[in-house]
Amino acid sequence: MAIAFAVAMPVQLAEVERLMRSAFTPYVRALGREIAADAYAWFTDAVVRGDIHVALDGTEIVGVMATRRRDDDLELALIGVSPARQKSGIASWMLVGIEPVAWAAGVRTLSLMTAEMMQDRVRLYERHGFRIVRRGPPEHGKDSHVRVYMAKTLRVP
Repeated sequence: MAIAFAVAMPVQLAEVERLMRSAFTPYVRALGREIAADAYAWFTDAVVRGDIHVALDGTEIVGVMATRRRDDDLELALIGVSPARQKSGIASWMLVGIEPVAWAAGVRTLSLMTAEMMQDRVRLYERHGFRIVRRGPPEHGKDSHVRVYMAKTLRVP
């Protein structure tokens, strides 16, 4: 796989949003909801801050990781892979790729959450060293599906 990991550029914003919408539609529908029209409005500011990373196969965006910095923690808020490329290792590749970026920025932990019913994702994150911190309802309150909150302490590179 000749994939490159880069900070998303403003010119890529529309493509980033399209990929996330297509990647997350089945997940959100499994939760009994639809993706709101403005669900990714925060991406505009996140791209400017450098908080969105893309996996590029040539010039094609095949994966997106949207992050949020909180002190010495980096929340992996959304990880999406193009539906045509899912199950090909891109999400794993991005999870590995974000670690040196986070470490260089002074981050010492990574955190994320996923729906408990998405056991394949929980197992993926556990394979990458994330541990379950807690289970509970989502903070947004848009559905009642239990979430699994996970964290990983970064090691010196």
